[in-house]
Amino acid sequence: MMRDSALGLVPETLEHYVALGQALWSAGPLGPAELEVARLRNARRVNCVFCKNVRYDIALQDGLTEARIASIDDGYQDSDLSERDKLIIAWVDQFYTSPGEVPDALAARLKAQFSDAELAHLALAVLYFSGFSRCAVALGGMPEELPLMKISVPE
Repeated sequence: MMRDSALGLVPETLEHYVALGQALWSAGPLGPAELEVARLRNARRVNCVFCKNVRYDIALQDGLTEARIASIDDGYQDSDLSERDKLIIAWVDQFYTSPGEVPDALAARLKAQFSDAELAHLALAVLYFSGFSRCAVALGGMPEELPLMKISVPE
């Protein structure tokens, strides 16, 4: 799908980003469902209509449900999401507001739930998701609404 978007106009660089995406989804310590929680929170923060309506098949196979996705919105703290999911969302929000000033309490909770490798993987994934969604929004041409779309991780 990215190849068919405005990003496909620079295939000599896009292919490298696609390869990075494949590695993030398949080679890191976080599972696809947790990565999808981060990706969908990012989509809501950036307001990328496309990103909000995509469901990656590997995340669904890893246990992601529409009920879990619905809880990613504001008010997630009081939802039935796992502590890890809540912390992923809190970290994504921190990434957008003030990434260099993670409150001590949040940092301690993150360290209690995630390994250093998992936190690094999360940071790289959110950077990647943010870049693509911001490009999509900035380049324009996005419809007001889209149906839910199940797709595979780009090959």
